[in-house]
Amino acid sequence: MSDINTWIDDVVKSNDVVLFMKGNAQMPMCGFSGRAIQILSHLGVPFKDVNVLESEELRQGIKAYTNWPTIPQLYIKGEFVGGSDIMMEMFQSGELKAMLDEKGVPVQA
Repeated sequence: MSDINTWIDDVVKSNDVVLFMKGNAQMPMCGFSGRAIQILSHLGVPFKDVNVLESEELRQGIKAYTNWPTIPQLYIKGEFVGGSDIMMEMFQSGELKAMLDEKGVPVQA
């Protein structure tokens, strides 16, 4: 499990915005992942998508990495933000855009 942890840590820390999801940005494989993509796309945020369905080790590893049981999972500048519901709440309140601005991530919205 430490190899997958190291890989996840590297991905999270080497990309400004990362979404671990079911499917990919072009083809989300669940409604929650689809909603997360819609939010990031609406904000015009460049992000890296990681398909957890490609590997059981990755799917379990990302849950262990944050001690968070659900997918998708959003990371901004190495910080775990939350899943689809938290993203939606933060988006609706303006908190997600503010967080991206504060961390220096370009937002087009």
